[in-house]
Amino acid sequence: MIALIVISFFVSAFGVQVFMRRARRHARLYGADMPQRFHKGHVPRLGGAGILLGMGVAWLASGITGTDPFNVSWPLKTSMLTLLCIAPAVIGGIVEDVTQNVKVRYRLALTIGSALLACWVLGLSLSRTGIEAVDGWLALVPYGAVLFAALAIGGLPHAFNIIDGYNGLAGTVAVLVCLAISHVALQVGDRQLAAMMVCLVGATIGFLIWNYPRGKIFAGDGGAYVWGMVIALACVTLVQRHRVVSPWFPMLLLIYPVWETLFSIYRKLARGQSPGTADALHFHQLIFRRIVRVAFADDEARQLLARNNRTSPYLWMFAALSVVPAVLFWNNTIVLMLFCLLFVTTYVGAYLMIVRFKVPRWLRP
Repeated sequence: MIALIVISFFVSAFGVQVFMRRARRHARLYGADMPQRFHKGHVPRLGGAGILLGMGVAWLASGITGTDPFNVSWPLKTSMLTLLCIAPAVIGGIVEDVTQNVKVRYRLALTIGSALLACWVLGLSLSRTGIEAVDGWLALVPYGAVLFAALAIGGLPHAFNIIDGYNGLAGTVAVLVCLAISHVALQVGDRQLAAMMVCLVGATIGFLIWNYPRGKIFAGDGGAYVWGMVIALACVTLVQRHRVVSPWFPMLLLIYPVWETLFSIYRKLARGQSPGTADALHFHQLIFRRIVRVAFADDEARQLLARNNRTSPYLWMFAALSVVPAVLFWNNTIVLMLFCLLFVTTYVGAYLMIVRFKVPRWLRP
């Protein structure tokens, strides 16, 4: 599988560099007054196209010879169908990155549509939740299990889009999650699923070398949708194929972006705003404003870049609080549920602490 990582890395790194140099014109369309903008200058948002290119080439290479050279048992037909299923959502995100003119409801429709297509073509469903009453209902209503899977797959891309706020943040979280899924997949003997993930890891690292710490290019909606769609497909497939894997393993693994999304929806509704309205009150944005120390630089752009880069490590460590126990207890539903509750409690407590200016002295700027 190391060869697949190498292929995806180099193809992605080269593709991202090409997009970075050739697609600067569209970056000027991204308004300077956007609430989620924390950088100076016009930066291309086409990193997602490079990630898709690197991952897609590695996927196709894994089975294109027909002799299984990488020992992953992944037929070319399956990889091609998977790429075709996620294409509508990812292309919609890339179009938004270029034009800044695709409304949220249209992008949501594309991700849900891609998820339904994937469930139909690949035969995916989610009939296990670890909650007996819900599982009984899903067993009686098979289409409900398919719809449940489609909602999970179609919703995760938007969760990754929400946490994609600073250099290296969402990309590194995606790498941690993919490595965790690969580990569990190998534990249950699923080399095909592990290969699927390591290809995304290599492609993401190929993007990160340009994104962090220099911030030369952003992943954009396209990148968030690649991460979200592929990771969600892998999680649903893992739980469906292997009953030994707890359905709460992916829940704890992805609790950071999922809870960030749910909490943001609640926060906006409580203030009488539409959940689709962009604001600057996400957890990572509060850390940037109230915890990260001011960097001393000879101009404002460098100072902003330095603070941007210093924000991401806080969230990497925060995400690791869920990734590590998920990997350790991937087959223990009760323990995973308890860690999910602990994470949610910690998140809300930390959020309120920052909002109320009660940050501990050792964390203050």
